[in-house]
Amino acid sequence: MAEDLVLDTAIRNWVLVPLSVVMVLIGILRYFASKLIRSDQVPDIKIVKEGQVIIRARNLRAAANFIPAKSFRARRFYFSNEENGLLYVPKGQGQNPQAQMFSDPNMAMDMMKKNLSMIIPQTLTFAWVNFFFSGFVAAKIPFPLTQRFRAMLQNGIDLSTVDVSYVSSRSWYFLNLFGLRGLFSLILGEDNATDDTQRMMQMGGFGFDPTRSLGAEKDNLDIVQHEWALPKFEQRAEAVLKKLVG
Repeated sequence: MAEDLVLDTAIRNWVLVPLSVVMVLIGILRYFASKLIRSDQVPDIKIVKEGQVIIRARNLRAAANFIPAKSFRARRFYFSNEENGLLYVPKGQGQNPQAQMFSDPNMAMDMMKKNLSMIIPQTLTFAWVNFFFSGFVAAKIPFPLTQRFRAMLQNGIDLSTVDVSYVSSRSWYFLNLFGLRGLFSLILGEDNATDDTQRMMQMGGFGFDPTRSLGAEKDNLDIVQHEWALPKFEQRAEAVLKKLVG
């Protein structure tokens, strides 16, 4: 049977609150440090043009039914024809993002700086938490949980009789590490460099491949079924007016 514990207020004052404050301060400092070490990158004109083409094609798909069928087919041919269409990418001309990274030293250096700005502070913080606060039961979730949450909430505590709703200090560190995104968005704005979950996902990839997006947008545009919504607009408007007047 799970045991109920009485948490000392000293744990709240000397473990829970300091750990949370330190995590927030480290995130803010890492944000400003990443801005200082970030190199100024000149945008690639080719990538910018391709991005604008994708936006225009998406707008065409969204508003396809509000233009005549002949006009839509002409615009779709302008984007997706295999001779000089803006969305058509010949086979073998797509650039591998991994090769692009190795060919551009600035891109590789910027990626290394971003990864270091995440790995070094979090490694030091985890070592600090593991050394000073290991083994503490820091908080209690105010609602019951199933046994599947034990490994996530009680990291560092080897007591199976403790209720699952209690949170260890090490687990509180991980909850703050991945759960402060909303707070950082309020403090630093939406475009901030403290999103560790997104950063970890990006560590396995090598950037954005615009040629692949062009091909995907071409396929989406080719399968659009045009149904012009305006021919019956006058009849629908008259029906609505009759209902309002009547």
